[in-house]
Amino acid sequence: MAQFQHVKIPKGDLIQVAKGQVTAGNRPIIGVLRGDGIGLDITPVMQAVTAAAVKKAFGGQREIVWCSLYAGLEGLQKYGEVLPPETIEAIQYLKVAIKGPFTTPIGEETHVCLHCAHQQNHGKKCDQCGKTDGVTKRFRSINVGLRQAMDLYACVRPIRYFEGVPSPNKYADQVNFIIFRENTEDVYAGHDFERGSEVAEAIIRLVKEKTGRTIRPDSGIGVKPISVTGTKRLVRKAIAWGIAQGLPSVTLVHKGNIMKFTEGSFCKWGYEVAKEEFGDKTVSEKVFWEELGGKMPPGKILIKDRIADSIFQQIQTRPEEYSVLALPNLNGDYLSDAAIALV
Repeated sequence: MAQFQHVKIPKGDLIQVAKGQVTAGNRPIIGVLRGDGIGLDITPVMQAVTAAAVKKAFGGQREIVWCSLYAGLEGLQKYGEVLPPETIEAIQYLKVAIKGPFTTPIGEETHVCLHCAHQQNHGKKCDQCGKTDGVTKRFRSINVGLRQAMDLYACVRPIRYFEGVPSPNKYADQVNFIIFRENTEDVYAGHDFERGSEVAEAIIRLVKEKTGRTIRPDSGIGVKPISVTGTKRLVRKAIAWGIAQGLPSVTLVHKGNIMKFTEGSFCKWGYEVAKEEFGDKTVSEKVFWEELGGKMPPGKILIKDRIADSIFQQIQTRPEEYSVLALPNLNGDYLSDAAIALV
């Protein structure tokens, strides 16, 4: 059993992963990070609901054993930092963890209070809630930090309607698709530079020197990396899932009409994965119409693409046409939250 400074591993069954297969005993140990703010309230409720569901599903023969892990406010209080290395090590040891919502600083203030999310320009007690043990220097997103530290490259979100649940959408009962969002690249990679900073000014000069294009000198600068590696492993997962589940299509969602060498390349490389690695099981939309006359061969999955703007309309007006959607990070974030509102 591993030894940690503040993390106490309870008695239970460690989850094992071997050759892509997960093995969990009757009392699997799962890490839990409560989060900040409302997370401190809703995470215990989640645990209670989950415990009740597991008890009902398995007739009382199985239960989750929760292991407390610390980040955000609790990380600051125990370790003096919001994302302690021990927390990441413990998650990797346990294999599975669930987290509540964490505070992410917004804007240019130098400090943030993790009790109430108030932002201010000093590190003394919080101007809003008056507490002294939760004020820290601004930091990058804990969520992004977790993803990057463990290379959690795929955010997989199934979206489906449950009969009897009220929904504002006319076609809610036809919503049943899964979103594969790339989770480590795009503008979320953290290459974001403040107006007037050395790096921002250097990039502005470089763009002018190499392209002749000008960027306003009072601009903040963000870099949007989308790689062959990051794209292909994400799309590979999406296609493999679609095939394994017997689903009719995988849709590559992008803004390649504007960002040709980032989002456009995401689309291009996605089609390459389909052709090179799943060629005997996939049909591109172009082949579907131009060579097959709109008739899908049995046992094949259709690979198509849609511009990001239009997909927000189409999941509302014709959701039955989509079963698996693969997206870069930013648009995947937007679409995941919008899709949930459908049901």
